[in-house]
Amino acid sequence: MAKVFALLLLCLLSVGAVAKDAIPTATDDAAIEARMQRITEELRCLVCQNETIAGSSAGLAEDLREQVRVLLRKGENDEQILKYMTDRYGDFVLYRPPLKATTLLLWFGPGVLLVGGLTVLILVLRHRARMSDDRFEPDELDAAEQGGQR
Repeated sequence: MAKVFALLLLCLLSVGAVAKDAIPTATDDAAIEARMQRITEELRCLVCQNETIAGSSAGLAEDLREQVRVLLRKGENDEQILKYMTDRYGDFVLYRPPLKATTLLLWFGPGVLLVGGLTVLILVLRHRARMSDDRFEPDELDAAEQGGQR
């Protein structure tokens, strides 16, 4: 069993060893490359969802980086490129989506869930504190002590 566990641990450790950073495709123009890097840092990878397009090695991220380069070469400004991406993929593609009716849940959902969860926890704990001891099942140790005293 220890050999199987050691082999499994070795396999898990080797997965991280083959991971590598995304290799940016350099263009002839350093200014375009710098702007591309800045813009893609603002865009979420649609496949990875927890990485930027700039840092992702997913095939879609590579395609989107190239699309940004093409738009930059056409003379588009940063706002036009971000608009193009949001028109195509929605506000989810932005790491900092705008505050509007369709993104309210995205902005305030985690806070609402946290407050709701804490409220339910407090209500349950208060309810349990008001309950008498006979409403709970006795612990095994308590039951054994009561059985020995009879």
